[in-house]
Amino acid sequence: MNKGTLITALFFLALGLAGLAAAAAGPQSPRQADLQKWAIHDETRPQPPVVDPGPAGAPVPAPGDAVVLFGGQDLSPWTNLKGEAAGWKVENGYMEVAKGRGDIQTKQGFGDCQLHVEWAAPAVVIGESQGRGNSGVFLMGTYEVQVLDCYNNKTYADGSTASIYGQYPPLVNACRKPGEWQTYDIVFHAPRFDKDGKLAHPARLTVFHNGLLVQDNEELTGPTGHHVRPPYAAHADKLPLKLQDHGNPVRYRNIWIREI
Repeated sequence: MNKGTLITALFFLALGLAGLAAAAAGPQSPRQADLQKWAIHDETRPQPPVVDPGPAGAPVPAPGDAVVLFGGQDLSPWTNLKGEAAGWKVENGYMEVAKGRGDIQTKQGFGDCQLHVEWAAPAVVIGESQGRGNSGVFLMGTYEVQVLDCYNNKTYADGSTASIYGQYPPLVNACRKPGEWQTYDIVFHAPRFDKDGKLAHPARLTVFHNGLLVQDNEELTGPTGHHVRPPYAAHADKLPLKLQDHGNPVRYRNIWIREI
């Protein structure tokens, strides 16, 4: 076999191996394909359609096997990121982000879980885009479901309310008016790493916003980043849940979690 023939044969062998690898990985979903189509935080990316979720209801009682992380009384299950007492305000059955006090996280770590969170953006509207009612729910302190006031408030799609920040916009915009209580019901499957610290299975997230499915078992590309999509890095099987201080007085109530 001459050199030219050998190079051609190796080229087609490489193509065949690439095809087998792609087949083994399975076809990309349309949502995954969008990750390649759109730049991170692209302002021209289509906005999710608006759907009225209906009025807010009473707080959803925690099931018997849930760990109650905030029942309206105190922040004893939480600390700041230094392990000190959480400095957010607690009154009238809710906690409120205290600007400048920093993020808070649970003392207990969690992996695979079902999480229920109720939150409200400030009733008095100040700011626009990412400056309006901004906070975030970070599974394992690492993978963010965005909290934002997107009621008549346009921002980049992959940073809008209930987005998997920087990756997947929500399927619909199910926001209620500012000041009204909203719910996230989240099913999270943590990533798995092999004994060498290499990614074996990526994290997956399903999110219901005000009862509407907005993230359908999405495969995460890695940790949350701003203007970047960082690769996975091996971490513990269980890590704290984190809530973000982004400078806006977002309120939270009735937070509970079930390990799965």
